[in-house]
Amino acid sequence: MTSPAQHVAGLLALFGRPEACTAELLCDQHPSDAIAFTVIEPDLAFHNLTFGELRERSARFATALTALGVRRGDRVATLLGKSAELVIATLAIWRLGAVQVPLFTALAAPAIATRITGNETKAVITEPSQRAKLGAWPGHVITTGDPADGDMSFASLLSAEPQPFPATVGGDGTIVELYTSGTTGSPKGVLVPLKAVAAMRSYQLYGLDQQESDVFWNAADPGWAYGLYQAIIGPLSLGRRSLLLHSGFSPELTGAVLREFHVTNFTAGPTVYRALRNAGISGLRLRHCSSAGEPLPADVASWAKDALGSPVRDHYGQTELGMAVANGWHPDVECEPRPGSMGLALPGWSLDVLRPDTDSIAPAGENGRLAVNTAGSPMMWFSGYRGAPGRFTQDGRWYLTGDTAAKDADGHIYFSSRDDDIILMAGYRISPHEVENVLLQHNGVAEAAVVGIPDELRGEVLIAYVVLRQGIPESVGSELQHMVKTRLAAHVYPREIRFVPALPKTSSGKLQRSVLRRNR
Repeated sequence: MTSPAQHVAGLLALFGRPEACTAELLCDQHPSDAIAFTVIEPDLAFHNLTFGELRERSARFATALTALGVRRGDRVATLLGKSAELVIATLAIWRLGAVQVPLFTALAAPAIATRITGNETKAVITEPSQRAKLGAWPGHVITTGDPADGDMSFASLLSAEPQPFPATVGGDGTIVELYTSGTTGSPKGVLVPLKAVAAMRSYQLYGLDQQESDVFWNAADPGWAYGLYQAIIGPLSLGRRSLLLHSGFSPELTGAVLREFHVTNFTAGPTVYRALRNAGISGLRLRHCSSAGEPLPADVASWAKDALGSPVRDHYGQTELGMAVANGWHPDVECEPRPGSMGLALPGWSLDVLRPDTDSIAPAGENGRLAVNTAGSPMMWFSGYRGAPGRFTQDGRWYLTGDTAAKDADGHIYFSSRDDDIILMAGYRISPHEVENVLLQHNGVAEAAVVGIPDELRGEVLIAYVVLRQGIPESVGSELQHMVKTRLAAHVYPREIRFVPALPKTSSGKLQRSVLRRNR
């Protein structure tokens, strides 16, 4: 019987070898007639997509991208919902040794432009509802619907001859550039190498316990890390069927999919579970329920046991790590979840809590900085952002997650808080600086500060404190909210604008967000 440590070593050898090929490992090696995804429409109509179909269509699309000048290492962005076209396009990009740049469909045009400008993006693959956000972008635009003037049709490109051999990139080759909001400055590009798939596959097995017999569904959006890593890449690496709901979220539709498709293994953010509870969804009998993206409230976990047939287990990870801590479901890692705990470090990971002011390990039960022990974490793949270093200690021993936690004597980790700035809303990590930068673009705004406050459904929502220039009326609030929706993203607009004469600052002029949070 293979131990978790042996399994980790085997995965690292498989995905890290110099001759590793992304398309082969995630698609071509699996049986052609095996179902990769069941794609479900809002009316619950569905179609199955086999690995053989994925192989042929992505190989044809790869040839078409080559004709457009896409080469190894080039960036190709996907501005697509959860669809067959997304999976086909992504595999085609990888067949060329090119790099996928996932774009969340709720992002506004300026936020999209930030992510596809200056990083060698050669093409954007999108859908009709998203096309206007690209404007007159000078690169190639491929649309899944009727193409606008100068655009290309996704369907017509599938008529190309199949690419004969997929490119080999090796374990260190970049396959994804995924942008995350940091605590300062612009969004940072996380360069995801092929060897990172070892950690994604390991979590799919040990954290989620996706079995061959499961009807597995990860409801997270693949424009962000958890959805891309564990709704697309993880299931592909295992060669096991997964569901893709080609629709926006509603609790009623989610409940219908869970029931009609007999889902047995489900994972989503706490916001989804709260919405299901508020909508009265019950009577289901799932085998496993998991949660990630934000802390899991105890009342949601207990509700799910009766309503969904399984308690919800909390898991923890980041864009830069994938998933590293979990109340795992697999028998080899399973333990009795403890109230408030995110669980134990998964196989291949070692995390500790450091004291607030030194890089020494804090005593058991004491809050401090949650950090990854790089030498003790063979699954660690992140080494830095595009053009910027990561949050490593000077000696490189620790990667600092930016989160505060405690660890008990048995190794269970308890999330305390994120860093001082990042806001967790419905599973999304939001940088207040990005929102503030948009607000400050208004001529009537002298200063702005954004913080998160607790919200029963979303975990947190954004509140903006704004200092107006002289003579500007407070009625400008709705205009400021609209600016954020249209220039950044609809989901990050401040739910409330509070106008204040001044922002609290230290004697040196540094903004005191903690004061704003206390005075909410």
